[in-house]
Amino acid sequence: MKRLKAHQGELLLVLLHPDIPLHTNGSENDIRDYVKWRKISGGTRSSLGRRCRDTFASLKKTCRKLGISFWEYLNDRIRQTGTISPLPNIIRERAANPALP
Repeated sequence: MKRLKAHQGELLLVLLHPDIPLHTNGSENDIRDYVKWRKISGGTRSSLGRRCRDTFASLKKTCRKLGISFWEYLNDRIRQTGTISPLPNIIRERAANPALP
Protein backbone atom coordinates (compact mmCIF):
# COMPACT_ATOMS: atom_id res chain seq x y z
CA MET A 1 0.00 0.00 0.00
CA LYS A 2 2.88 2.35 0.76
CA ARG A 3 4.30 1.77 -2.70
CA LEU A 4 0.91 2.42 -4.32
CA LYS A 5 0.51 5.59 -2.28
CA ALA A 6 4.01 6.74 -3.27
CA HIS A 7 3.25 6.28 -6.99
CA GLN A 8 -0.38 7.39 -6.84
CA GLY A 9 0.19 10.38 -9.15
CA GLU A 10 1.79 8.23 -11.83
CA LEU A 11 -0.82 5.49 -11.53
CA LEU A 12 -3.74 7.90 -11.80
CA LEU A 13 -2.19 9.74 -14.73
CA VAL A 14 -4.02 7.35 -17.03
CA LEU A 15 -7.30 8.98 -15.99
CA LEU A 16 -6.17 12.25 -17.53
CA HIS A 17 -5.56 10.56 -20.91
CA PRO A 18 -8.29 7.92 -21.45
CA ASP A 19 -7.57 7.90 -25.19
CA ILE A 20 -4.19 6.21 -24.66
CA PRO A 21 -4.46 2.42 -24.43
CA LEU A 22 -3.17 0.68 -21.31
CA HIS A 23 -1.58 -2.13 -23.31
CA THR A 24 0.62 -2.59 -26.37
CA ASN A 25 -1.61 -5.08 -28.14
CA GLY A 26 -1.89 -2.68 -31.09
CA SER A 27 1.85 -2.83 -31.62
CA GLU A 28 1.88 -6.59 -31.21
CA ASN A 29 -0.96 -6.96 -33.69
CA ASP A 30 0.96 -4.89 -36.23
CA ILE A 31 3.73 -7.48 -36.46
CA ARG A 32 1.59 -10.61 -36.01
CA ASP A 33 0.99 -11.13 -39.76
CA TYR A 34 4.69 -10.84 -40.47
CA VAL A 35 5.62 -13.34 -37.74
CA LYS A 36 3.08 -15.87 -39.04
CA TRP A 37 4.37 -15.42 -42.58
CA ARG A 38 7.99 -15.77 -41.46
CA LYS A 39 7.25 -19.01 -39.60
CA ILE A 40 5.52 -20.52 -42.61
CA SER A 41 7.94 -19.42 -45.33
CA GLY A 42 11.19 -19.34 -43.41
CA GLY A 43 11.87 -15.69 -44.26
CA THR A 44 13.27 -13.96 -47.31
CA ARG A 45 16.39 -14.77 -49.30
CA SER A 46 17.69 -11.26 -49.88
CA SER A 47 17.68 -7.82 -48.36
CA LEU A 48 15.63 -6.58 -51.34
CA GLY A 49 13.02 -9.25 -50.63
CA ARG A 50 12.97 -8.24 -46.98
CA ARG A 51 12.48 -4.57 -47.85
CA CYS A 52 9.69 -5.41 -50.32
CA ARG A 53 7.94 -7.60 -47.78
CA ASP A 54 8.22 -4.95 -45.08
CA THR A 55 6.95 -2.22 -47.41
CA PHE A 56 3.92 -4.20 -48.54
CA ALA A 57 3.14 -5.38 -45.01
CA SER A 58 3.27 -1.77 -43.80
CA LEU A 59 1.03 -0.58 -46.64
CA LYS A 60 -1.45 -3.36 -45.95
CA LYS A 61 -1.65 -2.55 -42.23
CA THR A 62 -1.95 1.18 -42.87
CA CYS A 63 -4.74 0.65 -45.39
CA ARG A 64 -6.53 -1.66 -42.98
CA LYS A 65 -6.30 0.89 -40.14
CA LEU A 66 -7.65 3.62 -42.42
CA GLY A 67 -10.50 1.43 -43.71
CA ILE A 68 -9.15 1.41 -47.28
CA SER A 69 -9.04 -1.72 -49.40
CA PHE A 70 -5.39 -2.67 -49.86
CA TRP A 71 -6.04 -4.14 -53.31
CA GLU A 72 -8.01 -1.10 -54.44
CA TYR A 73 -5.16 1.10 -53.22
CA LEU A 74 -2.58 -0.98 -55.12
CA ASN A 75 -4.69 -0.95 -58.28
CA ASP A 76 -5.12 2.81 -57.95
CA ARG A 77 -1.36 3.27 -57.72
CA ILE A 78 -0.53 0.85 -60.55
CA ARG A 79 -3.16 2.26 -62.93
CA GLN A 80 -2.42 5.80 -61.73
CA THR A 81 -6.11 6.70 -61.61
CA GLY A 82 -5.74 8.94 -58.55
CA THR A 83 -9.11 8.01 -57.06
CA ILE A 84 -7.55 7.29 -53.66
CA SER A 85 -5.57 10.08 -52.03
CA PRO A 86 -1.99 9.35 -50.96
CA LEU A 87 -1.91 7.68 -47.54
CA PRO A 88 0.02 10.52 -45.84
CA ASN A 89 -2.71 12.95 -46.91
CA ILE A 90 -5.45 10.70 -45.55
CA ILE A 91 -3.58 10.29 -42.26
CA ARG A 92 -3.14 14.07 -41.92
CA GLU A 93 -6.84 14.68 -42.69
CA ARG A 94 -7.96 12.15 -40.11
CA ALA A 95 -5.55 13.47 -37.49
CA ALA A 96 -6.86 16.99 -38.04
CA ASN A 97 -10.49 15.84 -37.94
CA PRO A 98 -10.94 12.70 -35.79
CA ALA A 99 -14.67 12.64 -36.60
CA LEU A 100 -13.86 11.37 -40.12
CA PRO A 101 -14.31 7.60 -40.66
